[in-house]
Amino acid sequence: MSLRNTTGLAALIAAGILAFAVPAPAAARSAPTLEDHPCPVTVPKGTRCGYLVVPERRDLPDGPKTRVGFAVHRSTAADRKPDPVVYTSGGPASASIQLTGYLAEMFRDRDVITLEQRGSRWSEPRLDCPETVRAMLDTLKSPGQAAEETGVITAGAAACRERLGVDLRGYRTGEIAADVVDLRRALGYARWNLFGVSYSTRSMLAAAATDPGGTRSVVLDSFLPAEVNWYDDAARDLTEAVAKLSGQGWPDLGERFTAMVAGLNRDPAAITTRDPLTDRPITVRLTGDDTATIIGEAMHSVEVLPIVPALIDGLAAGHHDLLQPLADAAGPGLATHEFGLYHAVQCQDETPYNAFPRTRPRLFTGVHDRTVCDTWKLPRAPVTAATTNAPVLVLGGQYDPTTPSRTARPAAEALPDSRFVEFAGVGHAVFLSSRCGRQTIAAFLSDPAAAPPCDPGQAAYRVVRPGEVHLTAAPYRAQGAPWTLLPFGLLGVTALVQLVAGALRPRRRLPTLVAGLAGSAFAGLTVDAVYGVIAENETVLALGVPSVLRWYGLLAWLGLAATVVAVIRPPHADGPVVKRPLRGRGAHLPAALVYAGFLAWWHVYFL
Repeated sequence: MSLRNTTGLAALIAAGILAFAVPAPAAARSAPTLEDHPCPVTVPKGTRCGYLVVPERRDLPDGPKTRVGFAVHRSTAADRKPDPVVYTSGGPASASIQLTGYLAEMFRDRDVITLEQRGSRWSEPRLDCPETVRAMLDTLKSPGQAAEETGVITAGAAACRERLGVDLRGYRTGEIAADVVDLRRALGYARWNLFGVSYSTRSMLAAAATDPGGTRSVVLDSFLPAEVNWYDDAARDLTEAVAKLSGQGWPDLGERFTAMVAGLNRDPAAITTRDPLTDRPITVRLTGDDTATIIGEAMHSVEVLPIVPALIDGLAAGHHDLLQPLADAAGPGLATHEFGLYHAVQCQDETPYNAFPRTRPRLFTGVHDRTVCDTWKLPRAPVTAATTNAPVLVLGGQYDPTTPSRTARPAAEALPDSRFVEFAGVGHAVFLSSRCGRQTIAAFLSDPAAAPPCDPGQAAYRVVRPGEVHLTAAPYRAQGAPWTLLPFGLLGVTALVQLVAGALRPRRRLPTLVAGLAGSAFAGLTVDAVYGVIAENETVLALGVPSVLRWYGLLAWLGLAATVVAVIRPPHADGPVVKRPLRGRGAHLPAALVYAGFLAWWHVYFL
């Protein structure tokens, strides 16, 4: 048996305690039981929800019990296969049951089981930890480095553990993997297909290793091998993912990323967002390391990846307002994650095997996690190099900053019967980001020897090129305050009125006609350009607008000039051109004011 990062005397000590640390064999354990329970979220019709009731620690079978949430969706397909798919989300501590319908659509000819991790949102007890979330927010509110503010994290971690009042030694990968095996037996399936993503690829591979007879196949999406030291690799994985994006027309992106981190470390950006715990305004001061951490999380999204090069370039140039969408998106995730479970797993299965080098960027998640683990002082869990003889499909994203192909591919190739497929333009969690990824998984389950039915090298979205987007936060702000677009609406209406009035008497009202044509053309071209972005990838609007809009603005200036001409020298109704009396300018002065006000808004606020 291979133990992770243990040699000599340490290996002997670890082997000596293995019988205590690893869950007991199935024959020696009491049989798990199932309890029906209403589904906590909306699920497809015909879905059963409940709890798997098992010991909190299997080495103490008569001790406290834990209830692990699950859902079973029965397929109604005429060609229903006997072996279902069981899925667990990553994290650790990400919820699973809410994906039951999504997975049922992927695997229509099979039953779908979604299994929570013990201690997660839809399990009992639920190991949430708002105390450590508050501590993380407190470190982000101050302009210093998180590594220098560990006192508040220590206090929050101690308060959380005291409130939880459970034996956290029962919440680790070995027990989570054993829950998978016990659920199969309790539900009565002879064999099934295991599906894990990110962290849960560890628990699913461990379950396959301990339950070979019950495992037909395994899907590992964004594979995190047990032998990888995730924290020690985190900065390198992020910088290498950014460097890969430099091949999309941004040759100096790595240097710009370094400059961004250094600049914000010297002068943190103040961003006002919503406190995820209270929903009140909160001002955070993001350093370069903080920003790099948030960008790394954002790169999980296939829609965000195309704007990351332009975002980094803009932040390096001082456009700190571009951080607003990232800050707004990051907060809610903190409040919906069970950090008590997350840290229980990390403190036993991950942090003890990492040296935490002082590299840049120094991700604040690593500082936070290490401080919590130093406070909790949980025992290190022995880690085995799990393997399986079942067919295994491993999927990776080209730009994954968390579980990169650099570590996933060789680990996949070490499995006896596996293949690795990388998907272009994808970050983390391929099945959530790539239609081709979902099709490849479905084809593999039908026939483990089947080739991908689509082209994994075809990216879903095109990376934004240099100069293609004019950086501005105005479109993002407008999503929460549509009234800020009122000047654009007024201009469009004014131009339309001018166009109609000028068209009725084109010879007598030529300046009005020109103004109407120019203003209407500007409004139409702008709307067309924006909707073109929305159709391709609306996330781009969080970064700015198409650069061509700056040139379209010349049409608005032409409309203003023509309107001024209409004010000063309108055509006389009976013949020659004369200067209109002051009282005759009433029809054009408001239009001129609308144009002037719009252009001020356009250049000062919007662009």
